[in-house]
Amino acid sequence: MPRPRYPRLLEQFLESEAKGGLVLFLAAFLAFVLANSPGAAAYFALREIPVGLRFGGFSLEKPLLLWVNDLLMALFFLLVGLELKREILSGELKELRKAGLVLAGALGGMAFPAVLYLMVNPSLPQARGWGVPMATDIAFALGVLALVPRVPLGLKLFLTALAIVDDLGAVLVIALFYTGGLEGTYLLLAALTLGVLLLLNRVGIWYLWPYLLLGLPLWYFVLKSGLHATLAGVLLALAIPLRRGRPFQGAAMETDPEALEGELEALEEEVGEAQSPLHRLEHTLHPWVAYGVLPTFAFFNAGVALTGLEFGAVALGVALGLLLGKPLGILLLVWLALRLRLGVLPEGVDLKAILGVGFLAGIGFTMALFIAGLAFEEGLLDQAKVGILSASLLAGLLGFILVRASLDRARA
Repeated sequence: MPRPRYPRLLEQFLESEAKGGLVLFLAAFLAFVLANSPGAAAYFALREIPVGLRFGGFSLEKPLLLWVNDLLMALFFLLVGLELKREILSGELKELRKAGLVLAGALGGMAFPAVLYLMVNPSLPQARGWGVPMATDIAFALGVLALVPRVPLGLKLFLTALAIVDDLGAVLVIALFYTGGLEGTYLLLAALTLGVLLLLNRVGIWYLWPYLLLGLPLWYFVLKSGLHATLAGVLLALAIPLRRGRPFQGAAMETDPEALEGELEALEEEVGEAQSPLHRLEHTLHPWVAYGVLPTFAFFNAGVALTGLEFGAVALGVALGLLLGKPLGILLLVWLALRLRLGVLPEGVDLKAILGVGFLAGIGFTMALFIAGLAFEEGLLDQAKVGILSASLLAGLLGFILVRASLDRARA
């Protein structure tokens, strides 16, 4: 009997996230080594190379680092938006009771780190970094979890959904608290472009190319509006249809080998057309983001020179938020949700495993580095990076130990 398609897609997603975490780590490690080597000057100069686009009277020029952070990361945010929409409309977050533990854990995992950070850094400009320890790096977290043998699927789903909700929180934090002065004209143009995209969805356009084509001016208008350009990715994801393009009919299989090959090719094409535009785009984007966008971002952002750098209050606040705030916030609010009967633990999972997952959620990395770049200039930014890198490493190690110990004890 053939296996259901959704579990296979889920397994592929979890596996690719785990492998992507390894590539991400290697890129970050390379950046850190280069930033503290004789080639450091060349590494930092590479990030500042000016790159521009010109078309008639139109021109746009930025350092290479900002092209990576503003344009490439918009693809990451597009993928985040697609995952959020899918989970809310047809996945783990569709039913409130089923999502109760995830929502409670995510809320605790965002609030506690921010509060701990502000307790250590109550004054500006250091206080601007309160959003840094809030988010979870899903690729790294699932990568570490993949090292634990025989992890229950429910625990993987819990961590995945938790990280996705964390990303939503990070997107809202960026939109509300890390934007500059707003330009009304470009905001209006962005809103009109989004309106056209939503109209395409409403009238049943399921081809992807009109959405992607309009995504380019949407990105530019959001960039110029004062909002962070990557938010265009989330807005575009909202407009991508989740409904199927057409019903899947299938076909009777021929017995002749040549005819059978033709039937299989036609069936493959029909399966592709029957998928929703959202699923097709998510499936296409995922390897490019996991193995291209995120490692590139890590390479350009994880490099920090340790010479003369002190582990100051910003680094301490970030480290406490990720190492202490994340696991405690997740554990306490999951426990409270269980007491209030707002959800149930996944099969084969206890609160000790949830605590271990709470530490894995303390691997902030990608989104933490991203928010740190919005919150700080050089100096404080380097401190934040040290806090992120050191805390993420320790959180991954502690999370691995606790999850493995809890599962071994449960099987004993």
